[in-house]
Amino acid sequence: MILFFYNLALLAALVVGAPWWLWKMATTRKYREGLLERLGWMRASLGDLGQKHPLIWIHAVSVGEVLAVSRLAGELDRAFPGRRLVVSTTTRTGQDLARDRFGANRVFYCPLDLPWAVRAYLNALQPSLFILAETEFWPNLLSACFRRGIPVAVVNARVSDRSWPRYRRLRWLWRPFLSRLSRILAQSEIDAERLKAIGCQPKHVAVVGNLKFDVRAVEEAEAMRLLRLLGSGQRLIVAGSTLEGEESALLEAWPRILEADPKLGLVLAPRHPERFGAVAALLEKSGIPWVRRSDWNSQPASTIQPLKPGTVVLLDTIGELASVYSLAAIAFVGGSLIPAGGHNPLEPAQFGVPIVMGPYYANFRAIVDDLRAQDALRIATEEDLAATLIDLLRDSAAAKAMGKRARQVFDQQAGATARCVEALQALLAEGDRAL
Repeated sequence: MILFFYNLALLAALVVGAPWWLWKMATTRKYREGLLERLGWMRASLGDLGQKHPLIWIHAVSVGEVLAVSRLAGELDRAFPGRRLVVSTTTRTGQDLARDRFGANRVFYCPLDLPWAVRAYLNALQPSLFILAETEFWPNLLSACFRRGIPVAVVNARVSDRSWPRYRRLRWLWRPFLSRLSRILAQSEIDAERLKAIGCQPKHVAVVGNLKFDVRAVEEAEAMRLLRLLGSGQRLIVAGSTLEGEESALLEAWPRILEADPKLGLVLAPRHPERFGAVAALLEKSGIPWVRRSDWNSQPASTIQPLKPGTVVLLDTIGELASVYSLAAIAFVGGSLIPAGGHNPLEPAQFGVPIVMGPYYANFRAIVDDLRAQDALRIATEEDLAATLIDLLRDSAAAKAMGKRARQVFDQQAGATARCVEALQALLAEGDRAL
């Protein structure tokens, strides 16, 4: 009955919102990209793969989830050599990164949660296991898997502080779906308790840790090599995953920060590609010397001008930030100066880089709390951001020790991937015995 009313509401929303969606598709590329796949038209090669091999389907919404499952996907490939792994995403940036990480031949856009679109993919792929990253719950997709007897597992499962009140209010809606999940592998005890409270069966919930502690940047991005070459050894502040309002705050503080270290450089990496142009305009207006990372693509490395002290590099590429963090004297992790929940501080932590974040980090509260408990991360408001960065720049010994502690926290929390693989192996073994 709940599914009936959900689909009725979904249909009403599609009809009412059709003019807006049509306008967005006509004017914005990201709304057009992958539209046919989202509506259920699958590439023939994917369908052939589903007919020839038992499949494991992983769904990772965007860049953060793709990064989180990247090592897990490799371990599942090794653990199940007789099965093929396919990966779906929701966003264009997630799609681009997944294609780079896993190969375009097994990556696709997840179908919209429409009965016919979901049915088309399940008919063709016939997965033996469906894995969701974090909490991407879609009623039609889940229900279709349950009807076909496809076990559904959730990895890196969490319920953020921001989402918790909404899930709790609507637990009557979620319980019929969540109670039928086969495995829920939670990041923390708090997440596990919240998931059980909104309908997951306690016997199917386990705390395995955060997959993001196992992600290692194993390849040097081209941006990293170029920055090392062009920077002539100058120290860098790398500001990653920034959102609107944060770039302007950093640029406003930049002259004061440069007074503390006139040979410093700044790397700005906006979170969303569609904002690259807006940030470029902001830099142009600021009068601060700056360069686009993407402009280096068309030039031989030997002809690119070295970076002058005080220059800002706009990192307007996808998939290079994690590697670039390794060059940072200090990392600022964005989405945290404004109430957006913050982004992942583990990317710089793995390189032993001292980390600064704003006060809004609800999306990564457990990780930030672990780092803060070890004095491996500083919190700064917009008003004291410059002072916090200057303090770390001037006390290099304290900054180095802080980065070392961040790396220790990162290493101590590792192991979630192995625990996930073990749990998924047991789940598939149960299914095989039931056949």
